[in-house]
Amino acid sequence: MPHPHVLLSAAVSLDGFLDDTGPERLLLSGPADFDRVDEVRASCDAILVGAGTIRSDNPRLLVNSAERRAARVAEGRPAYPLKVTVSGSGDLDPGARFWHTGGEKIVYTTDKGAERAAGLRGPDVDVVATGAEVDWRAVLEHLHDVRGVRRLMVEGGGRVHTQLMTQGLADELQLAVAPLFVGQADAPRLFGPGGYPPGRMRLVETRAVGDVVLIRYVPTAPGTGGLAAAADRHWLGVACELAALCPPSRTAFSVGAVVVAADGTELARGHSREGDDPVAHAEEAALAKIPAGDPRLASATVYSSLEPCARRASRPAPCARLILDAGVRRVVTAWREPDTFVTDADGNGLLAAAGADVVVLPEFEERATAPNRHLLRDGRAPGR
Repeated sequence: MPHPHVLLSAAVSLDGFLDDTGPERLLLSGPADFDRVDEVRASCDAILVGAGTIRSDNPRLLVNSAERRAARVAEGRPAYPLKVTVSGSGDLDPGARFWHTGGEKIVYTTDKGAERAAGLRGPDVDVVATGAEVDWRAVLEHLHDVRGVRRLMVEGGGRVHTQLMTQGLADELQLAVAPLFVGQADAPRLFGPGGYPPGRMRLVETRAVGDVVLIRYVPTAPGTGGLAAAADRHWLGVACELAALCPPSRTAFSVGAVVVAADGTELARGHSREGDDPVAHAEEAALAKIPAGDPRLASATVYSSLEPCARRASRPAPCARLILDAGVRRVVTAWREPDTFVTDADGNGLLAAAGADVVVLPEFEERATAPNRHLLRDGRAPGR
């Protein structure tokens, strides 16, 4: 199910701690990084912290810049992002600053926790139960579908970060690394033990912000189950970006494709009509760049912004057959190919019948169709 882009944000010491064991909060960031965080907050629809962070830090979670608040209002958004917390017990202090600053707030809790938190309900505070346990997927789906959140900033604490990362629900990690050590074994860490997504994450940015270093990573390794979710969203997003690079056409779709190894290594990418070939398809262009028989293909994933074709007149083999012949058995795509000119266009069905794992992420359909809007008629489009 669709859910927001989940951005985990934290400041850590050089040895990976969020705080020390002293009675006062350890300030890891400086003024320049606080302003950066304020800018990120202003770009998001909601900010989430765990109940433990409310108890220990008593945060306000505001956009402090008046100019940024004004810009949000000018864009038709509320001055402050929605404030979100998660508490299994529902045991939350009604006097905390979280409740008395900013705009709307929401508490996600258990069925029993909702009874305890019922007194928090008010004109700008909602309480939502997700069942006997806190269900993170239900939380994210509710934020996306009911509250319209498309970009969620998560500011802690370590338990929340760990749960979202190990369940494959984090799309981005932003770390501000401070030039100091904590060195206390019982101090809180950013991440605890757990089953994390396999492979290396992809570095997308590093820069100095005052005397701290901002590091941004995104998960990249495909796989199965929850751990693959963030990587699948990342790479399908790349495929959608490639679709926008296609030379325009009034008789063919614009499609992007990426082939990714099991360890998160990008093997190749391509897009429709790439190079000098006016009839090249995206999957075909990407696979052609990988040597036949590459052993990594057997465990690789093809990400395509459109369902791979099952029929085509311009080549002897459709893209679904090319994928299977290359040995790939996992495909992630955003939307189904319309059959206006190609009837029974069921590339996903052809792949699945041959034993391939086919995943459709409908939340990317809007991005995938954007380069093809000039082709759409009554919700349908000509074959590519």
